Amino acid sequence: MIKLMLVDDHAVLRDGLKTILELEEDIQVIGEAISGEEAIEKATVLLPDIILMDINMPGKNGVEVTGILKKKHPGIKILMLTMHNHDEFFMTAIREGADGYLLKDAPSDQVVDAIRTVAKGESVIHPSMTRKLLTFHQQKAEPTNDTTLTEREKDVLLCLVEGLSNKEIAEKLFISDKTVKIHVSKIFKKLDVKSRSQVVIYAVQNQLVPF
Repeated sequence: MIKLMLVDDHAVLRDGLKTILELEEDIQVIGEAISGEEAIEKATVLLPDIILMDINMPGKNGVEVTGILKKKHPGIKILMLTMHNHDEFFMTAIREGADGYLLKDAPSDQVVDAIRTVAKGESVIHPSMTRKLLTFHQQKAEPTNDTTLTEREKDVLLCLVEGLSNKEIAEKLFISDKTVKIHVSKIFKKLDVKSRSQVVIYAVQNQLVPF
């Protein structure tokens, strides 16, 4: 059973989400909070598996709360559910430790799937966010962290963070689709990730890409 806490100051949205989630046999809503301070207090007591977190709230915002809770309770997974599709909110949330980032226009079944994905230790990013991360054509810098990635793998990593498909990566780097697949597989193995969303989050949190 996935123990989940809802953090949002909009009662209508919370009630709607709770109604949807309570229909799922493997998800239990164990608490709700309407402000950043209340979220920190209740999470410390309830210790949910996952928090579905809004950004705009009275007091501390969701990004600040994420940073605080990740330091106090690193085992709690936090899935941002917000109306903000701006790069700065996304990047800051991920760097503070958020395990996923969805927009509120996501269909309910996608939210449910995202909760289960995050509960398994994987990461989720709203499809529209990956292409908004970086302006790679205007700036490009060497990763700041020391990694075992080759120069070509770093190029592929940047493309993954940009949200390009294997075909688009192949066209951009003038290599074959097969070669792209090999590089992607090696990147997944070296960074110990299982999905493209996890690659993006790892790259942002570990400052492997410029911003």
